[in-house]
Amino acid sequence: MNTITYLFLTEKNFNEDSLDDFLRHQEVKECWRKNSNDEYVLVANEYVEDWDLNKRKEVAREILHKIAGKGFAYGAFCEGKVVGYILVSNEFFGSSNQYLELLLYHVSEPYRRHGIGKELFELACKKAKEIGAKKLYISAHSSKENQAAYRRLGCTEAAEINQAIAENEPYDVQMEFVL
Repeated sequence: MNTITYLFLTEKNFNEDSLDDFLRHQEVKECWRKNSNDEYVLVANEYVEDWDLNKRKEVAREILHKIAGKGFAYGAFCEGKVVGYILVSNEFFGSSNQYLELLLYHVSEPYRRHGIGKELFELACKKAKEIGAKKLYISAHSSKENQAAYRRLGCTEAAEINQAIAENEPYDVQMEFVL
């Protein structure tokens, strides 16, 4: 694999076209769902998530909007193209204003399993801690693979649930990472 460069994203190194070649593709077979005993169990839930160009541009615009004032982001670049990114809100919440929300976090399919996601996560955690956060809050996709990846990073179920975030994505698993 070619050299990966990690950059703090700004309007100078990221624009609406930066995700045009990004491959957000995932074949999901099982997801974690709460049962009647309020316990997580794996259930069959087959679908394919595959972003088209319009969706990738929409996400790029969302990143640009957030980094203009209400968040920060890092990107992983290979040969000038974004192959991974992480976006964190800089708006604190929680009983002690301890949380910042991890909003977006993806690695392009051909670049997965090379440590890019881990490096992006570590960069975001370092920055969040620098600006005063104690924890990252993550409304995490419930697929078996995504949950395994978050748990490998050390994420656990959130001690406090942000109801507005949880209601926005009712099938996500509400998680946190202690900084």
